[in-house]
Amino acid sequence: FHISVYLSRNSSEVTEFILLGFKTPPELQILLFLVFLVIYVVIVVGNVSMIAVIKMDSRLQTLHTPMYFFLRNLSYLDLCYSTVIAPKTLATFLSKEKKISYNGCATQFFFFALFVGTEGFLLAVMAYDRFSAICSPFLYTVRMSQQACVRLVLGSYICGCINSMIQTGFTFSLRFCQENRLDHFFCDVPALIKISCVDTFVNEIVLFVLSAVIIITTTTIILVSYGYILSTVLKIPSTQGRSKTFSTCSSHITVVSLFYGTVFFMYAQPGAISSPEKSKIIAVFYTLIIPMLNPLIYSLRNREVKNALKRILLRKMPFH
Repeated sequence: FHISVYLSRNSSEVTEFILLGFKTPPELQILLFLVFLVIYVVIVVGNVSMIAVIKMDSRLQTLHTPMYFFLRNLSYLDLCYSTVIAPKTLATFLSKEKKISYNGCATQFFFFALFVGTEGFLLAVMAYDRFSAICSPFLYTVRMSQQACVRLVLGSYICGCINSMIQTGFTFSLRFCQENRLDHFFCDVPALIKISCVDTFVNEIVLFVLSAVIIITTTTIILVSYGYILSTVLKIPSTQGRSKTFSTCSSHITVVSLFYGTVFFMYAQPGAISSPEKSKIIAVFYTLIIPMLNPLIYSLRNREVKNALKRILLRKMPFH
């Protein structure tokens, strides 16, 4: 599959873009490089570790429930979409030209939109999983069989791919005349729309409608699921039981709030493309900070993950 399928090169006179990135003095570019490098290293170590811990913990099968199958896929998506952005961003900090080819820009955006869109749908799937586990425990193993889990993850990827194909197709059918300076640190729709030399009304509407449909659909699933969960938890007579049951959802609620909050401010508001500097700050948050925080949120606030990590470390010790 080639991204060039979507591109009509005859409609564009630009062969490359210049990523303006962050408007800082040259001496601060090295500092930003080091900050971004540390963040990316933490992302890679954190998410690879989460995937490895879930995969390796087979002694008690604790982390082989549907919840952790979805969490493993979430870590994979975080690793993927941050990797689509971070290496090129790090390279531009050290480069004077800061260029990215037209096809490279389209490819970067396609995969970024694919992984971010898929993550939005996967977070909704994870909410449904918690709803099934807490509200219908006797039917849980039937509803969340291995086949059902695989289908739900595959469905998330298909929905993310459809979104990405539409966004990429519409965005790179625009004409970019002589202006090729992209006021961003990666190829994103708002920045690309801003430098197009043709009317972008349809593209802005498509961006808004697609974002709104995805956000409304997935957040409805999440809110309805947690509405039923809250109703079920409140019926538990003991305070300890309520706390223990709801604690299994706290990490997911935190991740959902961070992800959807930033995506909404970035894409689902008319006129969201009007402030490049604000867009860059928000983009740093959801392209790098959230993928860095997710493994920490799930490991530090999840007793099963911490216990699994301890078991793995103890097995690796020579004296154990």
